[in-house]
Amino acid sequence: MSRPNELRLPDDTCRLVVIQDQLQTCPYIPDETARTPLRLPIGNVTPEITDRMLALGFRRSGNFVYRTECPSCNECKPTRLKVADFRLTKSLRRVMQRGDRDLVCCLNAPSGDEQRLKMFNEHRLQRGLGQRDEPIDASEYLSFLCDTCCDTLELSIYRDGNLVAISVFDVGRESTSAVYTHFDPSESRFSLGTYAVLKQVEWARKSGRQFVYLGMYVAVNPHLNYKARFKPQQRLLDDVWVDSP
Repeated sequence: MSRPNELRLPDDTCRLVVIQDQLQTCPYIPDETARTPLRLPIGNVTPEITDRMLALGFRRSGNFVYRTECPSCNECKPTRLKVADFRLTKSLRRVMQRGDRDLVCCLNAPSGDEQRLKMFNEHRLQRGLGQRDEPIDASEYLSFLCDTCCDTLELSIYRDGNLVAISVFDVGRESTSAVYTHFDPSESRFSLGTYAVLKQVEWARKSGRQFVYLGMYVAVNPHLNYKARFKPQQRLLDDVWVDSP
């Protein structure tokens, strides 16, 4: 479905202007062609504007936002949890209890240093993420995870004083949005990606947020279909949020 080159958000206080729009190889599904126009927010991105962008299916990367507009595929489905309805399964409760027993969590503004960069590249390499083999450098890390157009927090997770995971998420007035999580692959027994989501839900509940956005669910992609384990959830289908079975 075609989208306009400029979108105006509520009260005309912010507009989203396309600054890059081209077809590319899909990073999630082999042999598919993707289109994800990159938009620059012009104006003040208030927490209310963040909520609105998330409800429209946008995600953030650095100072920009995007959503999929692919020519022949609609497998990428924005996914969110209603905080009040979310329930821990037995397996999720075990992840939470093990993490809370052995790990320490801190919340701060996103930051970049050699340790974070090294963990990012090791995580991506060992889990087969990304479309290129070479590691990203410090400036790329900063532009991806530390530069932001909205309110953003970094959840840093430690074991025995050592950093083992970083999870960056955006914060609106009524919602949060998971941007990216990376962790030390040698600590995978803690299910750190899952634990980071659970801690974000916990923070959202304590701070009175209504929704936690988990990003894209792609059924055929093993790095994205894990999100189905967080239930109940909603997915954005034809611009309408519907409950997922």
